[in-house]
Amino acid sequence: MSPTRFASEHKWIYWGAIVILVGLLIAGLIRYGHIKQTAASSRKAEQLSEELVKAGYPAPDQDTTERVLGSDGGQVCEDPDNALKKGLYRLQQLSNGATGPGSRPVIADSKAVEVERIVLQVYCPDQVAAFDEAVDDLKTDDTVKR
Repeated sequence: MSPTRFASEHKWIYWGAIVILVGLLIAGLIRYGHIKQTAASSRKAEQLSEELVKAGYPAPDQDTTERVLGSDGGQVCEDPDNALKKGLYRLQQLSNGATGPGSRPVIADSKAVEVERIVLQVYCPDQVAAFDEAVDDLKTDDTVKR
């Protein structure tokens, strides 16, 4: 059997090897990207824990922080000053807890606003100025007994 005849009869081996190598290359690149992102989210979560402890708050669970905020802050950093978030989170959550006509705003604890500001400082510092403007008119005080 001549070498050219062997090569022409067994092209499927070469094509199969090429397909397997390309598949492994793609899987490796995807895995590398995931590991890189995991390391970045872990660093950000550690930094957030340090900042919160420094400010006098308990450190949140590291795994939960990594899953929820990732490496880019997730929902927290996606336009923190848009009208829907402002209405749903800041204004509705800072109310007396009643529903319907009994719902009314209350003076919120300043710590609730401070924690979100710390998260923004760690994950998306470019959004802090817009956040400060948005919460500037909120009435806050030390309302929660510690």
